[in-house]
Amino acid sequence: MKHRNPAGMDRIIAFVNDFYRDNHRSPTGRQIAAATGISLTTVQRMLKTMAESGLINYDGKTIVTDLTVKTSEESVPVGIIGSIPCGNLTLEEEAVEEIVQLPVSLFGKGNLFLLHASGDSMTGAGIDDGDLVLIRKQEEARNGDIVVAFIEGEGNTLKRYQKYGNTIFLHPENPKYTDIPLKNCKIQGVAISVIKQL
Repeated sequence: MKHRNPAGMDRIIAFVNDFYRDNHRSPTGRQIAAATGISLTTVQRMLKTMAESGLINYDGKTIVTDLTVKTSEESVPVGIIGSIPCGNLTLEEEAVEEIVQLPVSLFGKGNLFLLHASGDSMTGAGIDDGDLVLIRKQEEARNGDIVVAFIEGEGNTLKRYQKYGNTIFLHPENPKYTDIPLKNCKIQGVAISVIKQL
């Protein structure tokens, strides 16, 4: 029977933690072997040994370390989905550019996504061109909320939501733009935070 390889186990755990932080999932045995220089057979044997000794949890596929548990509890994965016009309306296609981890203590949980702000119509609300705007996905909005609104035939825009009687006004926070009056529009989400590029 071979002796345990503490240095190899440490390398595996370090790689699993780094991989999880960057990819938000466990690496495969082949990925661990390629990154650490340890043979796949040895990696599989070491993972089983580490699980039996309580260093990790391993079900044959998913590897859970103390750090990955802590990371998953303290942060939430959020997709950056293209850009949103804060000016003249343009058609935008949704495409997830990247997944980022946001701390729950600052941003909370929920069905969240991030958009790049494009344009200057919301500068009065502190949203500048290039900022990342954190959106909670929902279909309802209250007066005063900053929303992602879809306008039929026009596309998505980021504006302040105001409703008076049967008319919705999408209000820009820049005096050089005018309100957009509508009978209806589809609310895609409500802005809850802005992440600045410094």
